[in-house]
Amino acid sequence: MDLFGDLPEPTQSPTPVSTTSLQITKEKESETKTLKRKRDAEEEEERSQTKVCKEGLPVLKGYVAARRGGAMRCRMLTCCCLTWALVWLLSRTMCKSRMADGRTDVQPELVSTLLTFPVLYRCRVSYFAVFDGHGGARASQFAAENLHQILAKKFPVRETENVDGLIRKCLLDTFRQTDEDFLKKASSQKPAWKDGSTVTCLLAVDDVVYVANLGDSRAVLCRMESSGAGGGQKPVTLALSKEHNPTIYEERMRIQKAGGTVRDGRVLGVLEVSRSIGDGQYKRCGVISTPDLRRCRLTANDRFIILACDGLFKVFSADEAVKFVLSVLQEATVVQRTGLVEAELTEEELRYDAACQQLASEAVRRGCADNVTVILVSLGY
Repeated sequence: MDLFGDLPEPTQSPTPVSTTSLQITKEKESETKTLKRKRDAEEEEERSQTKVCKEGLPVLKGYVAARRGGAMRCRMLTCCCLTWALVWLLSRTMCKSRMADGRTDVQPELVSTLLTFPVLYRCRVSYFAVFDGHGGARASQFAAENLHQILAKKFPVRETENVDGLIRKCLLDTFRQTDEDFLKKASSQKPAWKDGSTVTCLLAVDDVVYVANLGDSRAVLCRMESSGAGGGQKPVTLALSKEHNPTIYEERMRIQKAGGTVRDGRVLGVLEVSRSIGDGQYKRCGVISTPDLRRCRLTANDRFIILACDGLFKVFSADEAVKFVLSVLQEATVVQRTGLVEAELTEEELRYDAACQQLASEAVRRGCADNVTVILVSLGY
């Protein structure tokens, strides 16, 4: 057996090749192969991204406005964690956050988190959430800083037929761990923290949105439908969340079975919501952190989604809020508000920004004594 039968024929040059020269040659060949593999991977990624872009998936953009309602409110307890993210597998797409003053800012920790999302398949992932604190700002701040981090770690890693089930489990586990982590931190303080927070979180995967919520913050979708023979369209408001307060039969029954009571529409006559992050002193009374989950497939007839704390819906019904936003979007002219740093906004983006700002301001003008935080998510195709 010839052990060297696979070696190339010797060259005609009698000059011996040094070991160092052979090592350098092998390193160069290895480097060349590595560069080629990297280039091939990038080309494959670009082809895949182009393919996904052509599928007509919705593009979500977020706008946020926050107002302090009531003269006696000394500080804002509502925290917003707003991102507009387009996440491709292996890509370095930036995540943008449109802040209340109009700046388009990048949150470094959120960028790095979303870029590590183990994506089920090549897809678009967007995340929006509003957190409304009570008893202090620490629970809402903790949830705003940590919920998306935990969500990224628990996000499904493989393509499967049971995508919905995996994402639902991921959201349930994320809320449970966020609550447990905060309660552990709160109980270690002296004196122990008694803060709590509602949560309304929207996770969009391609053209499907999953909404998980606790408490009385809400999410509503504006969908345009045919009005009949006239050929026009009318707005239809779809609820994407479920309110949790102790007066609802199922909530009250759970609280009473746990040994708690409901007085004046509140848990033990104090807490207005029956599900929340934090509120450790009420957990033994049936207050839980298990969110309600809603799933909705977006269509080309969908215009926008409103996420807001209860301050908005104390003075607006869901239908009124949707119609108010539509009226601003349909105005003949839109004025760029003072202090808007982003200079390259399109006219459509300016309209959505104006609609978000005016909706929050109108809530305060109508006499809302609570703080108001609004996230307006535009849906473009």
